[in-house]
Order: sequence, then C-alpha cells, then structure tokens
Amino acid sequence: MFGKTEELIIVLLIILLLFGAKKIPELARSIGQSAREVRKGFNGEYDEDDKKKSAKKSEK
Repeated sequence: MFGKTEELIIVLLIILLLFGAKKIPELARSIGQSAREVRKGFNGEYDEDDKKKSAKKSEK
C-alpha cells in the first residue's frame, strides 16, 4: 500500500513527535558514539586511557 519512502517519512515524523526537535541531534550523536565504540571493540583498538581506567577499576 505504501512505498518505502512514505513509510520512512511516517517513522521519522513519529520519532520527531516522540522525542522533539531538540532531542534528536543528541540522540544521533549518542548513537554515533556508541557505533564508534562498538567498532573499536571489534577491531581491538583501545586507547591507553581506556586501559588505565580499567586497571584503576580492577584495583578498587
């Protein structure tokens, strides 16, 4: 009945109504940071700061 573009527009409008215009950029930013962290985890790329933080947590 609906095409893919119409469905996408409806979903985006619902998201806009649920979260509001001010919250959407914050959501997008946090999703991007999460995706970056997941990629780092899969690639095994960790910063020295992350290693130091995990060492401090294990000492406590």
